[in-house]
Amino acid sequence: MISKQERYEFRKIRSRNRLFENGIHKIRLSVYRGAKYIYAQVVDDLKGTTLAAASSLEGEIKGKLKSGKSIDSAKQVGALLAKRAIAKGVTEVCFDRGGRIYHGRIKALADAAREAGLKF
Repeated sequence: MISKQERYEFRKIRSRNRLFENGIHKIRLSVYRGAKYIYAQVVDDLKGTTLAAASSLEGEIKGKLKSGKSIDSAKQVGALLAKRAIAKGVTEVCFDRGGRIYHGRIKALADAAREAGLKF
């Protein structure tokens, strides 16, 4: 029987393959949603570098909210990540939700990044 983690890995690979079909490789906004915190980073896969990163563990965000796993913290992470990415010259990305569904904290992070100026 396939474990829950193996099913998550399969969904993650499947969604990432859909991003890269047809040979189009854009800079990717990758999101990881843990049990307590949410992490996001802007990655250039062709160079293999992380251009910008943000998480709900950072002092700027952690001090303002009582929980790192709330939708409000995801919104702040998205806005902070977009601000950092735009400072590095990145304005257009493709959204990699990992193996998670586009709902809740993942959607809140994406919407906040869009409002802050990232296009995807």
